[in-house]
Amino acid sequence: MNVAIKVQNVSKSFGDETVLSNVSHDFEEGKIHGIVGNNGSGKTVLMKCICGFLLPNKGEIYVQYKQVGKEIDFPKNMGIIIETPGFLPNYSGLKNLQILASLNKKIDRQAIAKTIRRVGLDPTLKKPVSKYSLGMRQRLGIAQAIMENPAILILDEPFNGLDKNGVAQIHQLIKGLREQGKTILLASHNQLDIDELCDTVCEMDAGVITVVR
Repeated sequence: MNVAIKVQNVSKSFGDETVLSNVSHDFEEGKIHGIVGNNGSGKTVLMKCICGFLLPNKGEIYVQYKQVGKEIDFPKNMGIIIETPGFLPNYSGLKNLQILASLNKKIDRQAIAKTIRRVGLDPTLKKPVSKYSLGMRQRLGIAQAIMENPAILILDEPFNGLDKNGVAQIHQLIKGLREQGKTILLASHNQLDIDELCDTVCEMDAGVITVVR
């Protein structure tokens, strides 16, 4: 088994509150891994630790065999949507993604426009992101996560604000990404999303992880 993400004895606390308690789990390459749990269960904090946004108090996290916080600060080959995506409100969706893409210089305007279409938005839309609906903003967040063709995707509640058609469209997109060999961590409150998409499922409860399937 090729392990894309290895979480080893990870604990994280904020003051007196323990949010992750000795969490260990291997996430296999090329699969969709569901993480379920109520608000406050620790799943978003775990995802933030995997991305390098937070450092655990104890334990190690390896992404593609490199230790986060030691060998790498932030995993390179990773697309992320955690909580509400932040964009520059006065610019269009295309302009926002162009600014982000200019940091790594991996993709050109044409590739960005193609990604925007993949998530069901119009790249020629001049409307600033401040005028976007929640669903449009969520689609743009997904476009931002996938546009540089990362090997690993961390998707925390990616269906927030999407209508029925939007959910179906993004389901198909995520399945297509798995077929390309991507490793995907997916948190969703909706059991139907988890049932339809995920190869493995873990539950987080009070900072403890258990394997469901």
